[in-house]
Amino acid sequence: MSKQQARFEPYDFNGGTCVAIAGADYCVVAADTRMSTGYNILTRDYSKINKLADKCLMASSGFQADVRALQKVLGAKHLIYQHQHNKQMSCPAMARLLSNTLYYKRFFPYYTFNVLVGFDEEGKGCVYTYDAVGSYEKVGYSAQGSGAKLIMPVLDNQLKSPSPLLLPALDAVTPLTEAEAIDVVKDVFASATERDIYTGDKLEIVIVNADGIRREYAELRKD
Repeated sequence: MSKQQARFEPYDFNGGTCVAIAGADYCVVAADTRMSTGYNILTRDYSKINKLADKCLMASSGFQADVRALQKVLGAKHLIYQHQHNKQMSCPAMARLLSNTLYYKRFFPYYTFNVLVGFDEEGKGCVYTYDAVGSYEKVGYSAQGSGAKLIMPVLDNQLKSPSPLLLPALDAVTPLTEAEAIDVVKDVFASATERDIYTGDKLEIVIVNADGIRREYAELRKD
């Protein structure tokens, strides 16, 4: 008879998918609202998109308890920054803060996979994509989460982002209009939902542009 051993399992994977697309004067970030564990759906109405500053948002998949802890830490650090500098943090500064926060916990990481969207110093849309220990890259589009392997090939085919190895460096923003980007996001989520059991129920789309932030919703498969 084998001896029973107690094991420390600090992580869970709650599934879900996040997608972000940057344009010349807008950003679109979207995520489904399903939260699961194993074959169980915990809730069908959970937002994975968090507002960090007036025009800076983060979408996160992975272990949602760690996501909440990370959001809390970023919120506290941003509040301190506002008190010290009397202004909100820019999106590139927030991107570096998120990277440093994740890297600081690299030996016991936040099990989160994040995309950060906002505007860069030139006023163009930007997307930053991360791994769990803070390595990040500025890109024109990205996907994270359980459906990312299904979605990224479609985005690569449709948007054809320039290689970061090209010199001189080309602009990463996509050539799509805001309406076209929203349509692409709806299409890729409809496709991913057919094959990924952790993605579904409802799609939350947040659009950031010169007018501010607005939200749209679309229905996805519920089975």
